[in-house]
Amino acid sequence: QPVPLGVPGEIYIGGAGVARGYLNRDDLTAERFLKDSFSTASNARMYKTGDLGRYLPDGNIEYLGRNDDQVKIRGFRIELGEIEAKLAQATNIKETVVLAREDVPGDKRLVAYFTQHSPDEAVDIETLRMHLQAQLPAYMVPAAYMRLDALPLTPNGKLDRKALPAPDSNAYTTRLYETPVGDMEVKLAALWAELLKVERVGRHDHFFELGGHSLLAVTLIERMRKDGMEADIRVLFGQPTLAQVAAAVGQVRHIDVPMTKIPALTRKRSI
Repeated sequence: QPVPLGVPGEIYIGGAGVARGYLNRDDLTAERFLKDSFSTASNARMYKTGDLGRYLPDGNIEYLGRNDDQVKIRGFRIELGEIEAKLAQATNIKETVVLAREDVPGDKRLVAYFTQHSPDEAVDIETLRMHLQAQLPAYMVPAAYMRLDALPLTPNGKLDRKALPAPDSNAYTTRLYETPVGDMEVKLAALWAELLKVERVGRHDHFFELGGHSLLAVTLIERMRKDGMEADIRVLFGQPTLAQVAAAVGQVRHIDVPMTKIPALTRKRSI
């Protein structure tokens, strides 16, 4: 049923460009590819996108987000409800909500919020992370975990997602703090703190446990090179603590490529 101008509704796509369905997924095809009641062709289909939008007065469609809990982060489509269900299975977890937040432009992260059955019994963030790592691929494991006394609700009793707070430094996994040693670790700790938006970084802190990801890893290596700290990105993935990365700085093997002997300009021989 078409909605009036300005009223939010789900976006359906029809026309010659619509596929016939999902390969080997008859159930998903039946759910998403529906008969196009606006076409005279007997086999015309519409695709149920799951996206919300509304018509603007100028005829354009304004995108309003997803109709379900699916989000896309760094190329991966993620069902937030699947993460919430796995998190709810952890000990002493009562309610869970997972959001994809972009508090820093261009840096979208998964943030988990939870309440406890027994508020007096502390839930260790690292335990929650390990619980999810054992059941989900790495790209679905939230970077931050925030314990709330209660989930914020709207006046009609529904979850108020906009009122969920931005994660603070306590929401990230931190190891027993030890002050960075030496100029290299001190410089690197300041750079990590700037990129990861945390207050301080200890020499045993883990880049990815502090909210780092592959794109930030590339940014880190480039920033290090600009500051005169040469490092191989493979070290960051294999030995991701501050002390380990600092120890590997300067161990990159440079290969000198000789200048080519091909003339810059070649001339055709005249006959």
